[in-house]
Amino acid sequence: MFSQKFSFFAFFLLFAFVSLPQSGEKFKLDYEKYKLSNGLEVILHEDKSDPIVSVTILYHVGSNREKPGKTGFAHLFEHMMFQESQHVGQDKFFKYIQENGGTLNGGTWQDGTIYYQIVPKNALELVLWLESDRMGYLLPTVTQEAFLNQQEVVQNEKRQRVDNQPYGHTSYVINKLLYPEGHPYSWEVIGELVDLQNATVKDVHNFYRTWYGPNNATLVVAGDFDKAETKKLIEKYFGELKPSDPVSDLKPIPVELKEIKRAFYEDKFAQSPELNMVFPTVEQYNKDGYALDVLADLLAKGKRSPFYKVIVEEKKLAPSVSVFQNSSELAGDFRIRVRTFPDKNLSEVEKAIFEAFDKFEKDGFTDKDLERIKAGIETGFYNQIASVLGKSFQLAQYNEYAGSPDYISEDLKNSLAVTKEDVWRVYNKYIKNKKYVLTSFVPSGKTELVAAHSERFIVPEEQIKPLNEEEIKARNANPDNQVKVDPIPSSFDRNIVPALGADPLINVPKVWDARLNNGIKVFGIEYTELPLFDFQIEIKGGLLQDDLNKVGVANLTARMLTQGTKNKTPVELEDAIEELGARINVTATNESIVLQANCLSSKFNEVYKLAEEILLEPRWDEKEFARLKQEILESIRRGKSNPAVVASNVFNRLIYGDNHIFSKSILGTEESVSSITLDDLKNYYEKYFSPQLASISFVGNVKKDDVVKTFSSLEYKWKEKPVTVKSYPEPKMTDKAAVYFIDFPNAKQSEIRIGHLGITYTHPDYFKAYVMNYKLGGSFNGIVNLILREEKGFTYGARTDFRGTELPGYFVASAAVQTNATLESAQIFRDEITKYRNGISEEDMNFTKNSLLKSNALRFETLGALRGMLSQIAKYNLPFDYVKNQERQIQQMTIEEHKTLAQKYLHPDKMIYLIVGDKATQFDKLKELGFGEPILLDKDGNVVK
Repeated sequence: MFSQKFSFFAFFLLFAFVSLPQSGEKFKLDYEKYKLSNGLEVILHEDKSDPIVSVTILYHVGSNREKPGKTGFAHLFEHMMFQESQHVGQDKFFKYIQENGGTLNGGTWQDGTIYYQIVPKNALELVLWLESDRMGYLLPTVTQEAFLNQQEVVQNEKRQRVDNQPYGHTSYVINKLLYPEGHPYSWEVIGELVDLQNATVKDVHNFYRTWYGPNNATLVVAGDFDKAETKKLIEKYFGELKPSDPVSDLKPIPVELKEIKRAFYEDKFAQSPELNMVFPTVEQYNKDGYALDVLADLLAKGKRSPFYKVIVEEKKLAPSVSVFQNSSELAGDFRIRVRTFPDKNLSEVEKAIFEAFDKFEKDGFTDKDLERIKAGIETGFYNQIASVLGKSFQLAQYNEYAGSPDYISEDLKNSLAVTKEDVWRVYNKYIKNKKYVLTSFVPSGKTELVAAHSERFIVPEEQIKPLNEEEIKARNANPDNQVKVDPIPSSFDRNIVPALGADPLINVPKVWDARLNNGIKVFGIEYTELPLFDFQIEIKGGLLQDDLNKVGVANLTARMLTQGTKNKTPVELEDAIEELGARINVTATNESIVLQANCLSSKFNEVYKLAEEILLEPRWDEKEFARLKQEILESIRRGKSNPAVVASNVFNRLIYGDNHIFSKSILGTEESVSSITLDDLKNYYEKYFSPQLASISFVGNVKKDDVVKTFSSLEYKWKEKPVTVKSYPEPKMTDKAAVYFIDFPNAKQSEIRIGHLGITYTHPDYFKAYVMNYKLGGSFNGIVNLILREEKGFTYGARTDFRGTELPGYFVASAAVQTNATLESAQIFRDEITKYRNGISEEDMNFTKNSLLKSNALRFETLGALRGMLSQIAKYNLPFDYVKNQERQIQQMTIEEHKTLAQKYLHPDKMIYLIVGDKATQFDKLKELGFGEPILLDKDGNVVK
């Protein structure tokens, strides 16, 4: 921890101030900070805007506290600490929080481990009990059996996020080259699997004792709570916990390269080459880091940037370029990443990067360019603290790594204080003519694309092999795996689960509405906590209006709308948006086109004018159209190398059949997108963009009258025209189950999708089906997740879900499981869905009701959540208090109705079983599912004969 000159219970109040843009106002984030006698630092931030509270604990321990040969422990403990503790039973952490309407999670990175819960305010004591128990009473439950289970879960997380992903090993290769052996950043957060496999329970206990004491953590409570009572509860639950040995802060360990390092890796999942150029720089909160952040944006953000001009526009090597400063506690690096189009030689890319640097040096940048970048940083800052969780994250982060929560104001101030001289200084100090790491990731067998003079890099391949009985016996016999900790005493009975106070009253946010003269409905909520707004204009249609034989037009039309207007070139439009610090996006969904905008509320009118111009005066720029087509084609190609994307796309095709538009990806296919012309986009726009299909949802710190007055310009600028949304015959559910398989040779995991056609969102039973599914797989404590992850260790997560809109959706069960558990996992899904039709227990029914009813307190906190609620109201013509109707359906559901719904909407004998994985080892085994011979498909879903 950073040293603090605080005495025990010497309370004092601190304030942080942040300047609002272009006004004399101050944004005040007040908090109280104190330290317990055991060293735990506590930060309290009151926010009465919603009846919820966030509890965050940040431990100052990440993978950088590990040692070579014993890596991955910090990440392992993130998992272990969710299992059980001395007074909290197995898997009860999730159950207690979820059944009381809350949500929880954790995360580990190089420098820290964080746990958080967001709950209705009456559950605050429950959370403090839970968090204190895992902080002080975990070790008695860390046994060899528990350890082995979470080893399996961690290995499956690695398979899912790293081994089975294109470019999944990029970070591993870069860090091995950039940091010398033994540097805390030379290994990955997830650790070396061999280290975890060789670790003993004694190793794990020692790591916990060293780093997870209260004197190495910050506790933040933010939200609606009674301060005096909360202080007493914190003292009760945390005050008696024993500190670990004193913990020293780590000092920065920057690195310097003495030579350029060049390596390549053949990536069996990648479809296109990727080049990374990485320069060592500075640690977080170093003043140079702020200038490097700005430099990164100047180099590659937007169409005006030199990297875009050279690499994307002139040489057409890639659809985009990513440049960013990556700052951590001990060191930092400046990264340039280019994922190219297929078959591009990475030597050309490296050469183009230096041409872009030359262009940057020659052309420079203006004060206006600099202010544009800063405007985006400022808006981003406010969005980052727009929730109690966001505030608690930031307060904890600044306290642990910057020395004080006060740094919340310094952080933004430092970004806004960057000068042109600062940018040029850091460019010359860290980038120009400096040594770097260069990695080339190329598709298997395409080594001719590797950047010149690169050496092959070997990434150790994990072998999936379950432990046999002898190996398990030998591990259990090791004295270091037989370490046990006796129950730890407490001054009070911690086995008593804290009683909850009365549930807070849930007030559905006050919604206002209006109708413009051309028929557009406007729905709004006034949000006064922060100087922000968020709105969307949604037009029904989207993919539904595409031609079945030319899919991708809706998506391209939406993407083209932000590529300039009649009066602004693409560069001028981008500049205008960035100068305001705004974000304006246009996207296509299966059933709509959505224009969404976000910015500081003081800029609302200016942002709206740009949004209106984008919507009503498209440019149809030929050059941007050609670029976007290539970018989308590359996205389609890359998707085919991602097992999860392939599984989802083909599952949709199997569910809906080739004659329904929802069987298609909104991106289209390589063939369909290649055939699309600019006239197709113009025709789509002219035929299907109409105010009669539009609605507006607005949330922000702007009064209703001002919002309606601003949007009213659409009344005379956007003329009505008759448009009908295309309809399709309702698809039919298959009459029997079938098994399909897509081959990804040597895949470390299998992607599983199991399901069948479902019902529409507007069906009277849709929400009831959602409630019915909750205990099966709608939460972490769902049956399938508890078995496949917590009991078996086969997966990082398993879920089931009903999806539907105005058109029929589907039921789907999904997981990515280790390859050698493919058949057993599919059988577990089949069997548990079958058993679920027989009904659930009263305990499970109560868990479902409590979880869903009490979680409503959390539903309306952020701008995005509120805008989403308004969008649902507009799209489905729901009453403003539709949440109350949903509450009634939950409250009135009986066990018998639950059973009836399960039998009506779950049909395991009619489901599609789709597996994407290693055919050589798994295909034939799937006959044992009992649904006949598996059918082999290609990555587009065509039958392979």
